[in-house]
Amino acid sequence: MNEETPPIDWLLDSDPALRWQVLRDLTEAPADAVAAERARVASEGWGARLLSARDPDGRWMGGACFPGRGEPPRDGSQPWTSTLPAMMELYDFGLDPACDAAREMTALVAANCRWEYDDLPFFDGEVEPCINGRTVTLGAYFGADVSQVVARLLADQLADGGWNCWTERGAEVSSFHSTICVLEGLLEYERVGGGSAELQAARRGGEAYLLDRSLLRRRTTGEVVSDDWLSFSFPTRWHYDVLRGLEYFRAADVRDPRLGEAVELVRSKRCDDGTWLLENTHPGAVHFRLEDGDGQPSRWNTLRASRVLAWWDGRG
Repeated sequence: MNEETPPIDWLLDSDPALRWQVLRDLTEAPADAVAAERARVASEGWGARLLSARDPDGRWMGGACFPGRGEPPRDGSQPWTSTLPAMMELYDFGLDPACDAAREMTALVAANCRWEYDDLPFFDGEVEPCINGRTVTLGAYFGADVSQVVARLLADQLADGGWNCWTERGAEVSSFHSTICVLEGLLEYERVGGGSAELQAARRGGEAYLLDRSLLRRRTTGEVVSDDWLSFSFPTRWHYDVLRGLEYFRAADVRDPRLGEAVELVRSKRCDDGTWLLENTHPGAVHFRLEDGDGQPSRWNTLRASRVLAWWDGRG
């Protein structure tokens, strides 16, 4: 084991949702083996379990962003059991959008799920960029029309290049949280053929917003914006952290020297056994846990950090 060798056997001793990505991103497995493992996501393990948690109408917990039934949490935490976070987990799992389960899911959500805000259909989006960015991610990936949501996001971009969920209430300075959600959505939309000069310019503006701040610092003072961003979570939900930022730039294949500090932060957090820890789980009800909890080795973070470093170092 050395710095360039993640613990592949340990990573593969997991769920199909993670195994197929390990095979694709960290090994030289043939494409047919990767595809065969990916196909199991819909019928085995976490993917099948989450799909089986749906209501008969295709929603999760009767709601879009928030559960439509049950009492609100007494501690004020946000539940992660409704349709938006559940579909984002399936996206993270890499559920094949062409499989029958994904097609059925997308059609049912389009027909039956409406936002708590203004009762709009799910794939029409709502008002907050952090929600609309993830809606674009899901629509682009699973094959729903989200062109209206993209148009709104382009119109909502702030002068500093990013986005903020409080724009409707007068915010004029962007948010890392909102910006990363939008960038991921625009990139996914562009991948499936929705790119335009306007969209690409908007994405470059959002990237510059993050790069000018080295993915973690205030532009005005150079201070770290939030210590929470130095700790890595999964699932990330709507929250920003440095690893999530680097995963975006890896996916977009944008190599910029301003990423250097963030990359070295990730490298420094590698444990002696080649793993990375789960550090900052965002509180809230879930359908089931994916890992053993904060402070424990995380297969998801190890996969994500390993492929970021492989990309940056030219090994991926």
